[in-house]
Amino acid sequence: MIIEIMLYISLGWLFITSIVLLRNYVAFSKLIDMTNTSSNQPLVSICIPARNEEAVIQRCVESILKQTYKNYELSVLNDQSEDKTGDILNSIASIHSNMSVLSGAPKPPDWLGKPWACHQLSEKAKGDILVFIDADTWWDPHALTHIVQAFDQHKLDALTVWPQQHCGGFWEHTVIPMIYHALNALLPGELVHKEPSWIPSSLQNNWRTSFAAACGQCLAFTRTCYDSIAGHESVKNEVVEDVQLAKHIRQSNYVLRMYNGVGSIHCRMYTSEREIWNGLRKNFLAGFNNNLVFFFLAATLHTVVYIIPIAALIIGLMLNSNLLLILSTLSISLTLIQRLVLRNMFKFDIRFIPTHFIAVLWFQFLGIRCIIDRLFNLQASWKGRSV
Repeated sequence: MIIEIMLYISLGWLFITSIVLLRNYVAFSKLIDMTNTSSNQPLVSICIPARNEEAVIQRCVESILKQTYKNYELSVLNDQSEDKTGDILNSIASIHSNMSVLSGAPKPPDWLGKPWACHQLSEKAKGDILVFIDADTWWDPHALTHIVQAFDQHKLDALTVWPQQHCGGFWEHTVIPMIYHALNALLPGELVHKEPSWIPSSLQNNWRTSFAAACGQCLAFTRTCYDSIAGHESVKNEVVEDVQLAKHIRQSNYVLRMYNGVGSIHCRMYTSEREIWNGLRKNFLAGFNNNLVFFFLAATLHTVVYIIPIAALIIGLMLNSNLLLILSTLSISLTLIQRLVLRNMFKFDIRFIPTHFIAVLWFQFLGIRCIIDRLFNLQASWKGRSV
């Protein structure tokens, strides 16, 4: 039966991704574990682009101003906000001398909003290390110390931190963990900063960028690395600019490393299902390099791996088929075990592990929306701008 073949495919894929996930569980460094006590204290420029962020910007900025590491400057760019973001920033800056508020210039037509905002911040930054963070993040007091220690301890040119995500509603708890699941079940994290030994050295240059990844919620560079890759200007029209920057870093033979931000850096990406939909709609297809064939194949694979086993379990119960029951139960169990491992890595709510299958369906509908956007040249919008 074709359904049995699909179940074997599901099990094969889950077995492979389970190995990758378990390896990441062991090897994915926590930022909080950095313990180097070097006396080196370079000037750090913390750069925050902010557009219509009145609900979160005060928490973000005040968490930076409480850092135990003191050799830093904080610059926030008010990117032509239409809410009270500017007023909040000016009020805080009036009592903190190491904080400056920049007024964003009009966006050129060939730039997207976030790269343009980050580019303006970089031009004003004086630090030896540049740290770009999103306004919806907030930091524990020792986070910046750990970042500087990571640069020194591992001799890095760049690093990125995947924050501890905080979720507030059903759809946040259901959908957001899927982003981290995709990262940790598909990408061996060590290959972001190591050359894969199983690829011949003559071919490694061609493969290096295939393992590049980054999270734009916290992405840091040495000034030398940032300038060498032409900074955000090199990704001025990229929707997933963080991943493209990671590719430029790796292509230029610089060392980039990923860190788990649990216990150091926090984020709440979205606060409603509508925000999640609009936020991911703008970059879901771009994450597949806008390749519709690859996008369709990935959607088909996810259906086979995660949805077919649910259907097969129901059919197996109806037909009293032991084979279908065994295969589907194994597949579903492996998925739930993967989510349990992920929960232990990033502290997601354990009660929402079974909603993984609902999230897969949600992303299938989002994928259909993105394909319609592409075929009919429709543009998503975010924070009042077309993307």
